[in-house]
This record gives sequence, structure tokens and C-alpha cells, in this order.
Amino acid sequence: MKKALIAALVLIASLAWCCGLEAQQTSSQAAAEDPGSHRPAGGATNREQPGCEEATGGVRGTVVDPNGAVVRGALVTMGPAAGAAMQATTGDEGEFSFDHVEAGAFQLTVTAAGFAPKSVSGVVRARENLSLGLIALSIGEISSNVSVSPGEIAREQLRTQETQRLLGVIPNYYVSYDPHPEPLSARQKTELGFKFTLDPVSFLVVGAIAGVQQADNTYSGYGRGAQGYAKRYGAAYATFFDGVLIGKVLLPSLLKQDPLYLYHGSGTIRHRALYAMACSVVRKGDNGRWQPNYSSILGDLAAGGIANTYLPAKDRNGAGLTFQSAAINIAGDAVGNLVQEFLFRKVTTHSGKR
Repeated sequence: MKKALIAALVLIASLAWCCGLEAQQTSSQAAAEDPGSHRPAGGATNREQPGCEEATGGVRGTVVDPNGAVVRGALVTMGPAAGAAMQATTGDEGEFSFDHVEAGAFQLTVTAAGFAPKSVSGVVRARENLSLGLIALSIGEISSNVSVSPGEIAREQLRTQETQRLLGVIPNYYVSYDPHPEPLSARQKTELGFKFTLDPVSFLVVGAIAGVQQADNTYSGYGRGAQGYAKRYGAAYATFFDGVLIGKVLLPSLLKQDPLYLYHGSGTIRHRALYAMACSVVRKGDNGRWQPNYSSILGDLAAGGIANTYLPAKDRNGAGLTFQSAAINIAGDAVGNLVQEFLFRKVTTHSGKR
């Protein structure tokens, strides 16, 4: 009896253990088939938690110029409060857009050739497609650096000098009214010299001088009549040509001196007068420093010496005539400079201050 009771209890316990194991397996299988059956506290799923939402939005706009015309190819850079900056280029209609912009404050910068940079600030919210509308650019400042060589400046100044004429007729090339003249090159000095000596008006002026000599019977050895006038004309033009060629071309090029009279135009009358007369014996070098006027003085001596070879024999006076002619030329230069300083500018075309 006792043994039968123990056997019955063992059988009942075995049956209970088997039923519990089967229920546990069934519960596990159901849980695997329905993941949503296991919810965290509060009854909300992970998908429903706000912290797991993608916190991004979009920004778009259109770039135009001051007249409202679209600007194509403008570079648009967006710098959000956090994360790396993004860039876009405006399309054919001036449009641009940014997606997946982190929610929060942002700054947008637009740059385009010929326009000033434009910055726009704003705030974009999650899941918002923010429109900035029209972004108008303003014309940018144009800055350029132009490099001009001293030779180019001198060439432009020389072109102006070659238009200077007394009363619009007589060449007045050998004076510079520019307040900051550049030194001429040897080639420019040569071009100016030949332009001056070959100017038609120069031939007429020499003809007038020869006519005065003919009337006064200067250099009587040349005789009278057309033949005497022709000889006087040839001698006068040769002296004029030699003086320009030697005193204003060759020696200034070799000695690097400026053959021009540099108009002063400021200060008292006395100061300007002394300056003008001094310029007959001093001259500015190509280095910008004042120095003795070797070119003009030696040029006058050389031209006088050459002239002494073709004057009539009875009018020649050797070295004495040469130095006398040079002294007269220096005095003439002083008078000419005074006239240039106080009178000629008023009657010279294209002499305005540059």
C-alpha cells in the first residue's frame, strides 16, 4: 500500500514537469513570432520614441542680380550649426536646394563672378522644406592693378608734345608741361629731333630767316638775287639742323640729359624767371638730377664750328666767331625759356596740365 502511494506521487510529478516544459516552449515560440508582444515600460515602441527621429530638413532658393535676372552658376555654400558645410551651384533658373540639412540655425553664402558675396541666415526645422525666395546679389567692386612702364608713359607724353603748336601753327615740341615728365629714350629723342627739323613750318621759318639776311645783306659773300638767297637758306637750315641734331639728339642721348624745357609754372615771378634763365646752363639728367647743360652748350659750339666751314670766307672768324655764336645762343636760350615760362603756354595748343 505504501509503495503504491509513492509510485502514484512520482507519476503525478513527472506529468506536471512535462506539461510545464511544453508550456514554456510554446510561450517562447509565440514571443519569437510576435516581437511586438514585448514592450518596454510605458507601452511605447522604439520607433515611436522622439529621440530616434531623423532631425533634418531642406532649404531652397533662387539667386538673382540687382535687376531681377537669374544668376546661373553661382556658388552657394551652407554652413549648418553642426556638421560639415555643403555646397551647390545655381541652375539655369538660378535655383538651388539642399536636402538633409540638420535642424537648427544655418548660414548660407552666395558668391558669383562680378557680384559681392551675399550671406543669409536662418533656422530650419525637422521635416521642413524652407524656401528663402529670391536672393538678390549686388554688383561687386572691381579692382585692377595696371602696370605701366616708364617708357610707355614717356611715349604717351611725347605724343602730346608732338601736338603742341604756337597759335596752332609753329611747332613747340621742346617743352614739357607735364608736372611729372618721364625721361625720353635715345630713340624718342631722335624721333622728336627729326620730326621737329622736318616739319613743314620749320622750313618756312628758316626761309623767313634767310629772307631777313637777304634784305640786310648778311653774309654779303653769298651775293644778291635768287642765288644769294638759296645760299643763305641752305646755310641757315644747315645751322638749324646741326644744332638740333647735335644739341638735342646726339649729345643728350650720349650724356643722358633731357633736351626739353621743363615748364615750372608755380612760385613767384622772380623765382620762375630765375628758373627759366638757369635752364639755359643747367639741365635735368635722365636720372632726375640737375647737372650742367653740357648737351646744349657743346651742341652750340659744335654747330657754330661746322657753320664756320661753309660761311663766306670774309665772314669767318675762326674760334672767336664760334664762341661768340655759342654765347649768343646761350643768351637766346635764356630769353626763349622766359618766353616759354610766361607767354607761350597761353598760345600753345594742347598745353593743358596733365
